[in-house]
Amino acid sequence: MLLAADSLDLLRSRIAGDVVSPDDANWDRARQAWNLAADQQPTVVAFPERVDDVVTLVRFAADHGLRVAAQGTGHNASALGPLTATLLLKTERMRGVAIDPQARLARVEAGALWQDVTAPAAAHGLAALAGSSPDVGVVGYTLGGGMSWLGRRYGLAANHVTAIEVVTADGRRLRADAEHHTDLFWALRGGGGSFAVVTAIEFRLFPHREVFAGALFFPLERAREVLGTWRRWTETVPDTVTSVGRTLLFPTLPEVPEHLRGGAFTIVEVIALADAADGEHLVAPLRALGPTSDTCALIPVAALQQLHMDPEEPMPYVSASAMPRELPDAAVDALLDAAFTADRQLPMVEIRHLGAAFATTPPGAGAVGSLPAPFQVFAGDLVTDPAAVPAQRAQLQRLVQAVAAWDAGTRYLNFVEDPVPASTFFDAQTYARLRGVKTRYDASDRIMANHPIPPIPLQLS
Repeated sequence: MLLAADSLDLLRSRIAGDVVSPDDANWDRARQAWNLAADQQPTVVAFPERVDDVVTLVRFAADHGLRVAAQGTGHNASALGPLTATLLLKTERMRGVAIDPQARLARVEAGALWQDVTAPAAAHGLAALAGSSPDVGVVGYTLGGGMSWLGRRYGLAANHVTAIEVVTADGRRLRADAEHHTDLFWALRGGGGSFAVVTAIEFRLFPHREVFAGALFFPLERAREVLGTWRRWTETVPDTVTSVGRTLLFPTLPEVPEHLRGGAFTIVEVIALADAADGEHLVAPLRALGPTSDTCALIPVAALQQLHMDPEEPMPYVSASAMPRELPDAAVDALLDAAFTADRQLPMVEIRHLGAAFATTPPGAGAVGSLPAPFQVFAGDLVTDPAAVPAQRAQLQRLVQAVAAWDAGTRYLNFVEDPVPASTFFDAQTYARLRGVKTRYDASDRIMANHPIPPIPLQLS
């Protein structure tokens, strides 16, 4: 679908941000997602700088028969699906952050990254329920649930949201909270972004200046021993401790620290709301394994953003995930057998320990109140040769199948990066309710998002 040049010129004159069409020299950069393997082909891309821009863009889309896909960073862009007849609304310039230290609240605009929030919050002795990557968008992460380093103590980030500001499919500005537009407030907290374009969210912060955290490195060949010991250790820790067991093959790239470059490791990452003495006691069983490197110490809470060592620049990759109901030694062995074969080694496989508050639905929760599985498995592979992608995807699926016997029957929306039906993530009652909210606010299905929730079709009599 092509838009007339005069229509685009008029749109450009009405917003503070930029509008980019396929005829523009910067088209390929404008349509790029964080995951470079996602080949986004929208009709037009717009970069709003304020809420009024968003209103204008949504109304323009309605007038020209376009759908609207809001995107902050594009980390989960592959799950969005085709962008035919779509205005891609990239919120990356809307990065305002305001911290209210007395109320322990943060209000962040739609394009804010976690690194925009954690540092100013920490300056007031407060911690956000941030993800493992500093460059992940706050809004997309939170709408999908939000699996934080402090989640075993506080649960999903979505359930600590106090208000969400949106522009609806018909161009109205609304604020949804526990007293206003409560159905929309419920749906957006865990149901994704299918219901309206989110322009800002407000959420609680927590009084933590420091955490005991770090990573213990072991040789890759000790993976079975270390991950097995770590898994048994998770059964003994309180809800103040969140941890990850992972294998990681570092590429030989200049941006990788020299002591890690080209290395292959088994790593256990530990995050504890504890003082130094209690933290040392907690990690003692892991240290008894004799790590080659150990960074566990009392650190400022903002430093958690660097713990997971996630890449901070766009890259092409494929991934897969699973949620086991349990993780016996046989499951760990099956996982590693699938990840490391004679022909191919997956560069990243991780197991996150959930449970505790992650598994508890609090009063007034959103569409996803909890994650019942005690573990989250996530694996990824860097795409360097498009011809190899089918083989990479096949291995990732074999990894998922390797732990299928222990599957919990649930999935976490933010870690599923392929386009699968949204019904995959919700029980039948929740999914039906989400579709009802979608129909109420966007019966024309103008707003699209990762793993889209479809409206209920109009019944003709």
